[in-house]
Amino acid sequence: MSLIFKPNASRGALLPVAAGTALVLVTYVTPMATLAPTSEDLGAGTVSGAWILSAMSIGLAGALLAGGLLGDRVGRRRVYVGGLLAVVAGAFACAVAWDPWILVGARVLQGAGGAAVLACGLAILAHSYPSGRERVHATAVWGACVGGGVAGGSLLAMALDVGTGWRENYVAVAVVGTLLLVPTLRGVPETRAGVARRIDVGGLALLIAGMVLLVSALTQVRDGVGVVAAVLIVLALMIFVALWAVERRAEHPLVDPDLLRHPSFLATTFGALTLGVGMIGMASFLPTVAQAGFGDSLRMASVPPLVWAVTSMSASLALRWLPLPLRGPLPIAALLALTAAGMITAIGADSTVQLLVPMSLTGITTGLLNAILGREAVAGAPPDHAAMASGANNTARYLGAACGITLFAVIAANTGGDITGGWTNAVLTAACITLLGAVSIAALAVLRTRRHVHI
Repeated sequence: MSLIFKPNASRGALLPVAAGTALVLVTYVTPMATLAPTSEDLGAGTVSGAWILSAMSIGLAGALLAGGLLGDRVGRRRVYVGGLLAVVAGAFACAVAWDPWILVGARVLQGAGGAAVLACGLAILAHSYPSGRERVHATAVWGACVGGGVAGGSLLAMALDVGTGWRENYVAVAVVGTLLLVPTLRGVPETRAGVARRIDVGGLALLIAGMVLLVSALTQVRDGVGVVAAVLIVLALMIFVALWAVERRAEHPLVDPDLLRHPSFLATTFGALTLGVGMIGMASFLPTVAQAGFGDSLRMASVPPLVWAVTSMSASLALRWLPLPLRGPLPIAALLALTAAGMITAIGADSTVQLLVPMSLTGITTGLLNAILGREAVAGAPPDHAAMASGANNTARYLGAACGITLFAVIAANTGGDITGGWTNAVLTAACITLLGAVSIAALAVLRTRRHVHI
């Protein structure tokens, strides 16, 4: 046996892993709906407010691949539980924060913990449900929990719009995360790579530093391209050049070179990046335009993202009943193109109600993409590298989200004359990026097919 894994004992993993995944997304979206009361309570300015929004993305982007590599080597349940503990500790720290930068630090800790949960959780399901309809079901539930977590975050913000209007959200996350520890320890099996793969410590350190600097630069750009942003960008580029040089000579590179030649892995990674830049960027900014542009309350502003998330969750769960298998790069490209079309229907909206249809349409395609990307991310990876593949895929998603949130905010705030005009320009830009990603994935699939036929 190459894995510490008993198939019949592993079926209890689905519910705790699904709940942990949803919890990470719940706390990920919390500041998007509660930034106004948070900033008022802590005296956060424009810069610190931008960092509050992006802090968890910094932790996620920096630690996702690291969490996957560590899970493959030292045990996926061990790393998963450590990640869940970090989410809980970070939530408690957020709840008692008295300074915006303490909140930022706690959110980074939550991001690092969430990275371990997301990377190792999907890998645990890949081993617990090795193939066939059971894996389709498990990854569909995992994808649904991505949307369900976003919905849960919106509902939590609406339900706990009392007291401070934001601390209560973090207390709830901390309590739920603590309660999840027992079923996780009881129901999740320990799995790890049979042959321990050496971790490229130097490359991993460069990757984490580069990711953190890049997302930090994107965050700083929201306040204008000043000296700090320029320095961060230059440092990030220098580190990524150094990473490229190190990985070329590494005996055990961070990402298995065989994975980089696998069409499904490439399609899912680029698809996750595109989804993050386009749709997640748009959904993240929607509460802002609803409140600042349309004059709605927090509860009303949370409705369209909630509709999007619930529709997404339903579509993910429905994937297992579709007659078509939806495997490989082309379905990913097609769903991204349909997502772009749904995004375009939001152009010209002048009220929050008019955004319900666009968010429903994009919810369907996003939900299907979440389930397919989760399944395909580990489908082409050897069992020993499942967490690494999951970590790489989720890194692309949340790096894309950090880029998309920044791009959307900059365009919406600085073009169009007012925030609603800027929103229209930002939606059009995000839709074009999503369509470009779809065309690129389709072209890659066609080129590889022709090359294979020629050979």
